[in-house]
Amino acid sequence: MNPLLIVLVALCESVGVGLVGMVVLRILRLHPVGHSLVAVIVITVCAMNASTLTVVLATRSLRLPVAADLAINLVAGIVSIGIGLLLGRSVMRGGRMLADATRSFGVDQRFRAPDDPPTAELAELARELASTSDKLAESRRREQAAEASRRRLVAWISHDLRSPLARLRILAESLEDGVADDIQGSCRKIRADTERLTGMVDDLFELSRIQAGTLRLRPREVALDDLISDEVAGLEVLAADRGVRLRAGTIQPVTVHVDDRAITRVLNNLLGNALRYTPPGTVVSIDVRAVDGWAVVSVADQCGGIPEQELASVFEMGWRGTRATGAERGGGLGLSIALGIVQAHQGHLTVRNVPGGCCFEVALPLVVT
Repeated sequence: MNPLLIVLVALCESVGVGLVGMVVLRILRLHPVGHSLVAVIVITVCAMNASTLTVVLATRSLRLPVAADLAINLVAGIVSIGIGLLLGRSVMRGGRMLADATRSFGVDQRFRAPDDPPTAELAELARELASTSDKLAESRRREQAAEASRRRLVAWISHDLRSPLARLRILAESLEDGVADDIQGSCRKIRADTERLTGMVDDLFELSRIQAGTLRLRPREVALDDLISDEVAGLEVLAADRGVRLRAGTIQPVTVHVDDRAITRVLNNLLGNALRYTPPGTVVSIDVRAVDGWAVVSVADQCGGIPEQELASVFEMGWRGTRATGAERGGGLGLSIALGIVQAHQGHLTVRNVPGGCCFEVALPLVVT
């Protein structure tokens, strides 16, 4: 057989097998790169064997000249090397794209995964980097929100501290100079400002323990419906003074494993806020019911609702309702403390607007009997 014809046959056979192999490599892109390497080896063997088999069938001889063997092996090797180079170039291109995306991650603070990664390993790495980027972005967002809350808290607390401290100094100086006309009245004012400052310091200390994870709870089995009934009875006088009707709605008998003093503080905060912001002549209602393994306490008022842009900030440190003024404006820590207490009990505290007002919901795990 003509040597040139042998080379042509080997070339056609190798190229044909190579084209089939490239299709196979394209399909294997979604699989580990090891599969592609095995495919390259198989393509090389198939190209050599196919060429040899064709020449043997054409010459009808099992013994081929050495030159023919060398020609077949050379052509098949060249085609296989070309396929290997294409695979390597594809992997290197994908690696460079991933490296560029990673470098831009440090500049733009956002990872943008390259399109169409050439191997499953690079695709998985891109997904992991994208997931890490999302987590870092969320962490930065929380850190920025926490920093904004801390700045707002420091500003408001500083303002709230200055006012009672200034009054205390003035009253102390008037008592010291003997110019105070109403000594007992001055003492009452001093006591009221002192109690307010003490409450603010206690709130700060409680919040610091919650954030540090050192809040000590003494849980026990508690009938939550009884706890709520006692809380409603204790606030009825305050509600009457404000012209607000405090109504216990659906009160189902539920048992939870909680620190009753801590949960009482949560209920007192939610009900106190509702009474503070609800105008006279309206109703504040509280319900408790069992829902899918949770004891859900709902406190609904008719305050007019919370602005939508503020709903996400309700439980942040330093947030205070825009309608409260003067003495009604607290330190902005009550809801943050309530959220921390509820979460320490493996529960959830949420808020949503309802027609005419807003509704806070506390969800606590029910005791399984």
